[in-house]
Amino acid sequence: MKKTKTKKVARIPLLQDAVFVARTIKKLDMQQVLPLIEMAVYEDFGQGDPTSEITVGADEIARGHLVSREEIVVCGMEVAAEILKRYDKRLRLKPLVVDGQRASVADKLGTIEGPLRSMLSAERVVLNFLQRLCGISTMTWKFVSATRGTKAKIYDTRKTIPGWRELEKYAVRCGGGYNHRMNLGEAVMFKDNHIAELGSRFMPRLKRLVAEARRKPGVMFVVVEVDHVDDQLDRVLTIPGIDVILLDNMGQWQLKHAVEMRNAMCGKRPLLEASGGITLNNVLTVASCGVDRIAVGAITHSAVAVDIGLDR
Repeated sequence: MKKTKTKKVARIPLLQDAVFVARTIKKLDMQQVLPLIEMAVYEDFGQGDPTSEITVGADEIARGHLVSREEIVVCGMEVAAEILKRYDKRLRLKPLVVDGQRASVADKLGTIEGPLRSMLSAERVVLNFLQRLCGISTMTWKFVSATRGTKAKIYDTRKTIPGWRELEKYAVRCGGGYNHRMNLGEAVMFKDNHIAELGSRFMPRLKRLVAEARRKPGVMFVVVEVDHVDDQLDRVLTIPGIDVILLDNMGQWQLKHAVEMRNAMCGKRPLLEASGGITLNNVLTVASCGVDRIAVGAITHSAVAVDIGLDR
């Protein structure tokens, strides 16, 4: 812990205030997260913390500050508060920002008050969660910012750490992105491997399968992947009931051609989603082709933990 200077917390462009940010983000389902928190606390604190026990008096009360050491989008303040409770119910976190807000270097994210011994024991697990979640929200925000001015929305994928999906997809929302299906049951996605099973004359069977998918309980939307524009997309666009067509690993010319074909044949639906090899270097080029959605696995599987510290 060390002292740092603070300055006013910056805000995400286009969002008016902290209340607006909080209201526009779908809340985290904390009940799904609690088992993960309990596992993490037991993993790190299951045998106690003898270092803090022999160094700090049991009754010593202190105040610490969660401080950002780089520009980030905040995510995980409620999670941090829940973690602290597992160590000591007397530990209290007073958030100074809300999830979804931006913070700059040396900004205070929140103040922790309570027994110093318990605070020191909880420090690492609190920071592990915050650094990971803020890393994802910050990475997502960079992709969203890169495509500003286009109609494309940034979507995540199921490429999440096992057990962390609820948290990681919440972090995507905090960064201004959108969630694809949470699990296999939420949507039917006929991808290239599924289409290959239907054979070369796949159209009649695919049409029947799409109709069957619409009747499946719990299915929220239907997606069909196409690998080629001229000899696949033109036929898939004639099938009713498809919500999203996935354009996988297509170049700029193919994406533009797909958008033109969809617009000419169907108007604005089904939505077109680009995926495969999307980076911060090419995401604007992809978005400028006119697609509606861009799926980016990197915002979860390749996000780097940000630098946040606990200072006194």
